[in-house]
Amino acid sequence: MEATFDRLILQQLHAAKEVEIETSAAEGAAIHRTIIWVVVDQRDRALVRSVRGPAGRWYREALRHPACALVLGRERIPVEAIPAADPELVAACSRALREKYPSNSSLAAMLLEATLPTTLRLLPR
Repeated sequence: MEATFDRLILQQLHAAKEVEIETSAAEGAAIHRTIIWVVVDQRDRALVRSVRGPAGRWYREALRHPACALVLGRERIPVEAIPAADPELVAACSRALREKYPSNSSLAAMLLEATLPTTLRLLPR
């Protein structure tokens, strides 16, 4: 069975307009927090993408050290960030972004060809 978050967390992630992600360059290194968008697709997969493309620090750190955490209100949710190289996952993220943020001025940047490869799937850890 595929790992997924429990229903309550999925609902919270779906409802949250922004969350913070905690990343670090390596185990024991300084932790950085960045505000990001998170979406939950129709198959209950939590997905994120870097608005700055590969230049985003949180994205580069998540690739180097996938043990991250989402901060949602007062709750800290440990996650593992894995590249979503599958074109279906990338497309699912784009669809979910369009549905969740239809009138946000940053949406266009999230759908650029250069940002698509920065799609990550978040798994519980």
